[in-house]
Order: sequence, then structure tokens, then C-alpha cells
Amino acid sequence: MVMFTVTEIPAGTHTLQVREEMLTGLRCKISPERLTRGIDSPYTPPVESSGCPFCRDQIFSVTPTFPDGSRICIGESVTFPNLFPFGEYHTVTVVTARHHADMFSRREITDALSGQVQSLIEAPGYKSINWNYLPSAGASIAHPHLQGLADRRPPVIVERYLQGGIRYLAEHGRTYWEDVRSSEVGTDRYLFGEELFWYAQPVPVGEREVRCILPVSTLEEFPAFIESFARGFLTVISMYRKLGTHAFNMSIFFDREQARNGFSAFCSIISRMNPNTSSMSDSAFMERLHLEPVILTTPEDVGEYYRTGKMG
Repeated sequence: MVMFTVTEIPAGTHTLQVREEMLTGLRCKISPERLTRGIDSPYTPPVESSGCPFCRDQIFSVTPTFPDGSRICIGESVTFPNLFPFGEYHTVTVVTARHHADMFSRREITDALSGQVQSLIEAPGYKSINWNYLPSAGASIAHPHLQGLADRRPPVIVERYLQGGIRYLAEHGRTYWEDVRSSEVGTDRYLFGEELFWYAQPVPVGEREVRCILPVSTLEEFPAFIESFARGFLTVISMYRKLGTHAFNMSIFFDREQARNGFSAFCSIISRMNPNTSSMSDSAFMERLHLEPVILTTPEDVGEYYRTGKMG
């Protein structure tokens, strides 16, 4: 079964690969020669901030609470509603009390993911757990934190897999995700795991994309696998560190209903440039992994400003 295509195109003195995923039509261009530009910088940890709203001296006084006045506290993690939501239901989980954490313990990741699940479990719609780690990956606050979303429509990337997966199941009598596992396990892209299947995505949406196919479809089923997921996630992050990469984006995508159409929940992780003095980015998990940009200014306001010189 052909899951993706590779077309090699001459580009100057080098060869460019254009890869396309058959199910979704997603494409990327791979140009290893561009690594020789050396545009990434050595990693410098974020500066400690006395005004960080996620540090322990402020978190319980400045962050919002759920309608009953509570926050979800599991281990060191603290979960609360997002003050500036861009989803119908949007929560934040501060992973650790440490303002800067270059590496995390399995317990920290497990507790934070559990807080996210608890915050989203009653929300309707399509759910995802997300992470922008460090400003160069789009984090507006450097203190490590997850973000949970639930919306009535799935993210664009999930919608493509849902729609394509329904067709695939009807045509082949088995799920698309089963065939991804069987086609990837014997390749150079396979990393580790069986029940949770980790591999380098052959048509990546970002640099060094690693995916994990989960043996569940919904958030409600995820808690039984959080411990093993945390182990795998930390293995991938450790690999990024060895490659000199510290910033990353991560999303775990879930279906709305259990076993509705053969969809498998999956995680996508991509590495980003290391933070530097000019590396604050407005490209985060929504833009890079959900394929659904968050826009601040309406097109109508742009037109009004052109005509009147006034915005909004």
C-alpha cells in the first residue's frame, strides 16, 4: 500500500524532495542542504522572571478559576481556564513550579496531562492537548505550560484524517492507522513502541516531526495510557536535546466519539529553533500542527484602516 510519494526535483546544485501524503494531500519540501546555513543558535535558558503569572508567588492570585472557584491541582501541576481563549473551551496547565525546566520528570508530565484530561473530560466536541515550549515555539509565557482545547469542529489536520479515514475504511476494510503501523514498522523511520507506536512522520509538517499513534480514539480513553505516553514523549524530547534542539510544539489529537470511524488519536511533535533575543514567534501549535492559524486582526479592520487611518 502506497501511503506517500516522493518526487525528487533538481534545485541548483542540490536535489529537493517533494513528499505528499496520499490520504490527506498534505505536502512538504525536504532540503537537507539548508542545514548547512547554520541559522540555529546555541541554547540559552529563559531569563528568570519576577513577574511571571505562572510562578508560585502569583499563580493562585492572578490566574482565573473554573466556575466553581477552583483550579485543578495534581502534583505540581495547576490547571485553570485560559484568560484569552481561542477555542470554545480552552484550559491551561502549568506543568511545574519551576520557571525554567530544561528536562521534565515522568511524574511532572503525567500529572500535567492528567490535569488536562480532567479539565476537558466534560467538554463537548473535538479535544486536543497542546504545548508550545519556549518563546521560539510560540510560547507567550516561558514558564512551561500545556493548553487544552475543545471545539465543535475538529482542527483542519484532524478533519483531513477523519474524512480520508472514512473513505479508506470503506475501500480497504481496515483502518488507515493500522496500515500506517504496518507500513512504518520495518522502515528507517520507525523509532520504538508497539501499543503506542512512535515513528518519524514520512511527510512531516515541521522539522524532525515525530508522531505517536495511540491505541485509543478519544480523550476519555487516554488516562490508561498516560504513563506510557509520558515515557515515550520524554524519549523524543531527549533525542531533540542530543540534536541541540530545545524548543518544540506538541499536539495530541482526539476524536469526538469512541470508535466512530476507525480514527486513532495521535500525537505530533516538531522541533523549533532555539530561543534567542529575536526569536519570539507568532507561529505556534495552532499554525504548525492544527493547520488553523489564530488571527488577531479582522480583514474588515484592515480595510477600515486603509480607508480611514483608524483600526476598529
